[in-house]
Amino acid sequence: MLVVVTGGAGFIGSHLCVYLKECGFDVIAIDNLSRASSYGRELLRRYGIELRVADVRDCDALRKVLHGCSIVVHAAALIDAFESMEIPELYSDSNVTGTVVVTKLCTKLGVEKLIFFSSAAVYGEPRYVPIDENHPTNPTNPYGASKLAAEIFIQTMSRSHGLRYVILRLFNVYGPGQSSAYAGLISKTIDRVLRGEPPIIYGSGKQTRDFIYVKDVVEIVKRCIELDIVNEIINVGTGREYTVLEVVDTILRIMGRANLKPVFYPPRPGDVARSCADISKMIQLLGYRPRYSLEEGIRETISALLTYRGNARS
Repeated sequence: MLVVVTGGAGFIGSHLCVYLKECGFDVIAIDNLSRASSYGRELLRRYGIELRVADVRDCDALRKVLHGCSIVVHAAALIDAFESMEIPELYSDSNVTGTVVVTKLCTKLGVEKLIFFSSAAVYGEPRYVPIDENHPTNPTNPYGASKLAAEIFIQTMSRSHGLRYVILRLFNVYGPGQSSAYAGLISKTIDRVLRGEPPIIYGSGKQTRDFIYVKDVVEIVKRCIELDIVNEIINVGTGREYTVLEVVDTILRIMGRANLKPVFYPPRPGDVARSCADISKMIQLLGYRPRYSLEEGIRETISALLTYRGNARS
């Protein structure tokens, strides 16, 4: 079975390509490399995964790669919610137009299933926690709006053209190779602590998030490929709620730098107060509960990052 992963040189995409290859799938990664991490590109190179340099908005280039594949995992996207406030047109073009092109080709080429990486950002400020898949969608930033628009287009193409899909609404994914420039509290905090700089917290630090380790995410995607599950929207999280302060304190403790007291900045616009997934649907349909605790995932992330940097220097 051939699986094509768009955004395959990115953070989650590169981990997914490696894991699927280890599980016996044929895998091709597509990426325009505009924001691919050196870590992700090195993973692909080390495991001998074919990388096609192309933009998902380029219909002709994409058609050549998707021809003959069974599964498309559409992970390519711009993901910085706060950047999207400044340049919403870029997020619409990349995330919405890119998904339109991918979806159109999946229907024309007879792809068996499209697995789309959406985001918990589609929910906006929650009315209740934990958030289930029936929670109203009300994004607070253009990034979330772009993901919701892409979801609606995929569902429409399913109704009109019979496209088989699974939409995964990812909560806060973290792990080795996550770019601190565009994402994640955990990666940014680890980078600052390694430089001997104090962590930065926006707002009170009492806002909560649901953090899921990337190795749990790629197993969930594999199950979506293997199981006969179609036309479903599924939350991907742990069902555990942690404050930003708790996460930062955990990183400082693991790294032995409790002396680096966080610096507090004003809250950022569009930043929700609470976020935590109801994962009962994920457990029911996929038979999977996340295996990594927050501390285990952070320890692995730090260890992998230090190993990568050590190898890069040698």
